[in-house]
Amino acid sequence: MAIKITGVGSYIPTKVTPNQAFEKSNFYNEDGSRFNADSKVIIEKFKSITGIAERRYVEDHLNNSDIGALASEKAIKDANLDPEELDYIILAQNYGDVKHGSSQSDTVPSIATRVKQKLGIKNPKSVAYDVLFGCPGWIEGMIQANAFIKSGIAKKCLVIGTETLSRVVDTNDRDSMIFSDGAGAVVLEKTEGKGGILAHESATYAYDEARYIYFDESFNKEKTDGNRYIKMLGRKIYEFALNNVPSAMQTCLEKANVDIKDVKKILIHQANEKMDEAIVKRFYKLYGMEMPEHIMPMTIETLGNSSVATVPTLYDLILKGKMENHSLSEGDVIIFASVGAGMNINAIVYQV
Repeated sequence: MAIKITGVGSYIPTKVTPNQAFEKSNFYNEDGSRFNADSKVIIEKFKSITGIAERRYVEDHLNNSDIGALASEKAIKDANLDPEELDYIILAQNYGDVKHGSSQSDTVPSIATRVKQKLGIKNPKSVAYDVLFGCPGWIEGMIQANAFIKSGIAKKCLVIGTETLSRVVDTNDRDSMIFSDGAGAVVLEKTEGKGGILAHESATYAYDEARYIYFDESFNKEKTDGNRYIKMLGRKIYEFALNNVPSAMQTCLEKANVDIKDVKKILIHQANEKMDEAIVKRFYKLYGMEMPEHIMPMTIETLGNSSVATVPTLYDLILKGKMENHSLSEGDVIIFASVGAGMNINAIVYQV
C-alpha cells in the first residue's frame, strides 16, 4: 500500500505586477521614518536578495476561496475522481477571504467549507476544515491527510493551499513586494504499489520566535485607520531558517531511510531565493556534499511568495512540463519543505 498524490492542480492569477509598479511607493522603516534611498534603488536591492522580478495578484472579483476552488477542480479532474468520494477537504490558508477594497478578513464559514460548496459537493461525510500553520500549512495538511488515510478513517483527501496576500500587505513596507497570490491542490489517496509519503517531520518554535511574522499597523504613521497588515522580521527569519530547516530535512530523510544521492528534487517553499538556496546548500553540507545543479526548482522570480500555495503550485508546474530543466518520473524521490509563521517548519520525503 502507498499513500500517493493522484491528482494535482493550481491556479496562477493573470494579473502580473512587475517590480517597476513599486517605483512610486514611499517606503518607511518600522519606527515610521522614511527610507533615505530612492525607491528604484530599494527595488534593485530587493530583486538581488529575493530573486523576485514580478508577482501575481488575484483578479478583483475573486477571493481566496474562489481560487482555492479553481485549483481543486483541476486536481480532482486530474485524479479522475468523483468529488463526492472525498473523505476530507483540508485547506491551508492564513487570512481568510478578504474582498477587494476591504481590509476585513472573513473566515466564517471556513474557507474549506466555501470551497466544498463551490465544488458542489453534497456528501456531508466529506469533512472540510482549515489549517492555520503559516506558509508550511499545505505540507502540514498533507501530513494530516496521510495520518487519516494511514489510520483507515479516510481513503481520499483533497489538500489545498490558497492565499491572497495582496489583500493584506502594507504598501509602505518594502516587504510587501515579496508577497503574492495563488492556489495549489492535490488529491491524496491510498493506492496499490510502493512510494508515496515515506516520512515527515514537523516542529513549532514559539518560545522566542512566535512573532517573527505577525500582524500590525502600517509603518506609515500618518495612516490612522487602524488597519493591520502582514509584517515580518526578515533578518531573524533568515537566521532561523538556516539554523533549523536543513536539520529538519535531514531528520526526515533519515526517517525515510533514503540516501541523499537518491533525492531527485527539493521543492522548498518559495520564500526568498537567496534564503532557499542557502538552506539547501547547508542541507547538502550536512552530508559533506555540494548542492547539485537543478536540484531546487524555483518559481519565485515570476510568481513571488504566495505562502501555502508555493509548493503545490511548483509540483503542478513540474508535472505539467512547465518548468525548464525540471521533470519527475515514477519512482523519483523528492523532498517537500517549508518554513513560516509560528515559527513552523516541516518536511515530507515523497516518492512519485
